[in-house]
Amino acid sequence: MNRIGLIAGVILCHCPNLFGQGGSEVWPGAQWERVRPEQVGMDASVLQKARHYALTGDGSGRIIRHGRLVMDWGDQKQRYDLKSSTKAIGVTAVGLALRDGKIKNLKEPAAKYHPSLGVPPESNAETGWLGKITLFHLATQTAGFDKNGGYTELLFEPGAKWSYSDGGPNWLAECVTLVYRRDLNELMFERVFGPIGIKPSDLTWRRNAYRPKEIDGIPRREFGSGISANVDAMARIGYLYLRRGRWRDEQIIDASFVDMARIVPKEIDGLPVVRSETYFNASDHYGLLWWNNADGTMMRVPRDTYWSWGLYDSLIVVMPSLDIVAARAGKSLNKARNSAYTSIEPFIEPIALSVKDKQK
Repeated sequence: MNRIGLIAGVILCHCPNLFGQGGSEVWPGAQWERVRPEQVGMDASVLQKARHYALTGDGSGRIIRHGRLVMDWGDQKQRYDLKSSTKAIGVTAVGLALRDGKIKNLKEPAAKYHPSLGVPPESNAETGWLGKITLFHLATQTAGFDKNGGYTELLFEPGAKWSYSDGGPNWLAECVTLVYRRDLNELMFERVFGPIGIKPSDLTWRRNAYRPKEIDGIPRREFGSGISANVDAMARIGYLYLRRGRWRDEQIIDASFVDMARIVPKEIDGLPVVRSETYFNASDHYGLLWWNNADGTMMRVPRDTYWSWGLYDSLIVVMPSLDIVAARAGKSLNKARNSAYTSIEPFIEPIALSVKDKQK
C-alpha cells in the first residue's frame, strides 16, 4: 500500500508531461493562468458533474491541472471555516520543524518537546502512557486522546488503536510552538503562506478556542481546527503538496515529509478504529493528518489521491498521478453518510474521470 504512494511520487517527479506542454512547470503569480478543460486533457462535461455536486452545498471551489485553473465557482474571496482541514494545513509546520532540525524525527517522545504533555487532566499521568506518546502518534491519531480539542483523557495505550481526535493534534501544535518559541500563525505566514502567495485577507487562524490563549507567553494555535480560508489559499496549499514541498526554486518542506503525510504508515495500517460506526476503517486510509485513497475505497479514483477533510466537507484534494489539485468549501454535502466517503466521492470521482490523457 505504501509502495503505491511512493511510486506515484516517483512518477510525478520523472514525467515532465505531467507539468504541461514542453515539460515546463507552471506556477501561479497573483492569479492562476486560466485555460479550458480541453486544453489540459480534461472532459468539461464530466468535470461539470463535480462542480454541480459541490454546489448542492453552495460554497466555492476551484480545480487546477498542470498548474492552470480549469474551473471555479462561487465567491473566490470568501473565507470559510475549514474546521478539520486545519489539521492537514497545520501539520505543514511539523514539516518545517523537521527541515529546520528543530525536530529530529517523528518517533521521538513528544514530552521531549512539551514537558507537560497530556496534563491536565491529572488522570493521564496515572496511566503511565504519557512518556510513550511520540510525535508520530500525535500526527497519526494514534496517541489515544479523546475527541475534544481541550484537555481530554487518554483512551488507550499509544499506538494500540486509531481514534479521531482534535486534542492530539492540538498537543502537536503546542510541541511545534515550543520548539520555535513563536506564534505558529506568524511562522507559517513567514515561511509557507507568504511565499506561496497567500495573504492575511485569504487565510486567518484564530486563537485557541479550547485552551488558554497563550503558552509560555506565546499565542497558542490549534491544529484540530481554527483556520478560515478562501479556496485560492486552499488550492495553493494543495499545489505546494502536489509539487512535493517545493514552490518555484524554494524547497519549503522536504519531499520526504510530503511522502510521509500522504501515505498510510505501516504502523497504523489496519489498527482497530474507535467509533468505527462514524470513522469506518479509517486506519486503512489515513496519513499524517491527511486522508487518502490508498486502500482503493474510491474504486475509480487513483490510489495516490489524498486530501484534507473538515466538517462541512471542506476539501483540499491532491491527485499526484493526474497532476490535479481541487479545493472546495461551503455547506455539508450528502448527509446520508452510510459508508466512508459517501459525502465526498461524488465530488472527487468526476474530477479523476474527466482526465482523458492519463499517464501510463
